[in-house]
Amino acid sequence: MNARTNILQRLRVAPQGKPPLIPDVPAFYDAVRSKSPPGDRAARIELFCEKMAFWRGEVVRVTHDNWAETLRALCISKNVNSLLYGPQTSYATKLETAGITGLKPYDRPVDEWKTELFRDTDAGFTSTRGGIAETGTLIVWPDVHEPRLMSLVPPIHFALLDADHLHDTLFDAMTAQNWPGNKTSLNTTAMPTNALLISGPSKTADIQVTLAYGAHGPKELVILMLVKEGEL
Repeated sequence: MNARTNILQRLRVAPQGKPPLIPDVPAFYDAVRSKSPPGDRAARIELFCEKMAFWRGEVVRVTHDNWAETLRALCISKNVNSLLYGPQTSYATKLETAGITGLKPYDRPVDEWKTELFRDTDAGFTSTRGGIAETGTLIVWPDVHEPRLMSLVPPIHFALLDADHLHDTLFDAMTAQNWPGNKTSLNTTAMPTNALLISGPSKTADIQVTLAYGAHGPKELVILMLVKEGEL
């Protein structure tokens, strides 16, 4: 009997311990809320903006009527001459009629235009699934119409966030949006391979804790937050 077989045999006959208890996550958050009740819509908006500013993200409050025109002005001010977007998305028509210079549809496999995508694209524009006020975090849900590269490759990432979809915590977002229960026609969970949580632009630090932005993604994150007229 060799050492490996001996060790495995001893492991098999060893007494089995009790399986670990599954944590009761809903009960934990119920206890947290009892001590510190969640804020209202206005409080969530303010906290999200405060936290995102801490992460060096820029939040611009807009309405459903003027967000595309505001994006056009931001592109001009930031010298954006090419803006990547999803041509099959719900926002595409409004974007295409806003007079934005250099709109670039993501409409082909990456291997067909890798050089243009990585070297000649100034900014990308994506929708979001929501936001988390507690941490100042965007929830981005890549799919076939808005691939992951749209929020990863361009130096500037513009994101459209509806304030109606702001949640106090990640747990609140997951339960309100029923992430595990989203099923496809094949009865499998309809979650993307990358469900993204984005807090500010890309950043990294070396051993001397010198913070650098844009090392692994966009140097700038600009969020167009859809709010009501009285919340501007």
